[in-house]
Amino acid sequence: MATEIGVRELKNNATRIVRAVREERAEYIVTVHGKPAAILRPITPEDEEREYQARVEAFFKEFDALAEEVGRAWKTNRTAAEAVEEQRRG
Repeated sequence: MATEIGVRELKNNATRIVRAVREERAEYIVTVHGKPAAILRPITPEDEEREYQARVEAFFKEFDALAEEVGRAWKTNRTAAEAVEEQRRG
């Protein structure tokens, strides 16, 4: 069961509270003016996998956007490989 803590207590004891979450797997419901505002809980292996997948997807989305930008700016009929080969010979 999660322990309720006020946001001020979290601010004043952040190191101790985060250590308890990490080492003791403690869970806290953070309140603001007595009303629940957030849950502080340990990261699960599923959370780590989800975060990793999100980073991979963001990387490839950025990579695809860059590829489109390069494609729009490409002004020659040569392929990139042909252009590199030409530079090596030149």
